[in-house]
Amino acid sequence: MSWIPFKIGQPKKQIVPKTVERDFEREYGKLQQLEEQTRRLQKDMKKSTDADLAMSKSAMKISLDLLSNPLCEQDQDLLNMVTALDTAMKRLDAFNQEKVNQIQKTVIEPLKNRDRILPSWPGWSWSANLVILPLRPPRVLGLWGEPPCPALLLSCCQGHVEGAGALGQEFGSVFPSLNMAVKRREQALQDYRRLQAKVEKYEEKEKTGPVLAKLHQAREELRPVREDFEAKNRQLLEEMPRFYGSRLDYFQPSFESLIRAQVVYYSEMHKIFGDLTQQLDQPGHSDEQRERENEAKLSELRALSIVADD
Repeated sequence: MSWIPFKIGQPKKQIVPKTVERDFEREYGKLQQLEEQTRRLQKDMKKSTDADLAMSKSAMKISLDLLSNPLCEQDQDLLNMVTALDTAMKRLDAFNQEKVNQIQKTVIEPLKNRDRILPSWPGWSWSANLVILPLRPPRVLGLWGEPPCPALLLSCCQGHVEGAGALGQEFGSVFPSLNMAVKRREQALQDYRRLQAKVEKYEEKEKTGPVLAKLHQAREELRPVREDFEAKNRQLLEEMPRFYGSRLDYFQPSFESLIRAQVVYYSEMHKIFGDLTQQLDQPGHSDEQRERENEAKLSELRALSIVADD
């Protein structure tokens, strides 16, 4: 990443060991890959929740269309069945909306990239040069507490979101700060190389009074620049592996919340459809009987002249 095509004004001395540069590029490359994966994951989760909402709304529209069918006005039994279906679809839509809201708070929001630098957490140090901030993972307390109340979807999670989702410390927000820190490190390296080349130029000249004075001045200019680069480089090499290693601690509570939300939602769905089945079932009718009755009705329809095969 620090390859330079023209060597004019570059020092002859290797100021950054190749092993250090390789370590830096490896760690930064891992974080660049993590940034892209986080962005894709956030987008995929958003598509998933949008699809859930669209499916729920489509199911409600089907039940409303059936209710408006003239047949429901003519057949009370059919009206009762469609009304029960419509009630079930509305209940499912409400539970689905709560599930999506919870996923939004505990999974999607913590992954977002706000393209801004956030202040550090209380108790953590702040550096003007490096703004990679230790993260608090979004911890949903109910995940390790009592099981949720069946009557309230995600009651174990509501109001108990800590960390990124609640406090605005999104995981993706760290990457712009990281990239800025890397750019500052690269700029410091270029300044270091330029001044090192200047020092080497005077060291190669004849040691006259003016040359020695310029050499002394160049060394004085080089020292704070070198120290600045070494501090930036050392801090990045320490912080990048730590941040990369913390990714599981950050993501795991979000994924546990996602699983819990799905489990509770589908448990409620099973209960709702179980109740609906009991309302629609005709006493004393087995599945085989219903199948024979449906087949008989279909046979009658097929026998009509308007549906006869050509």
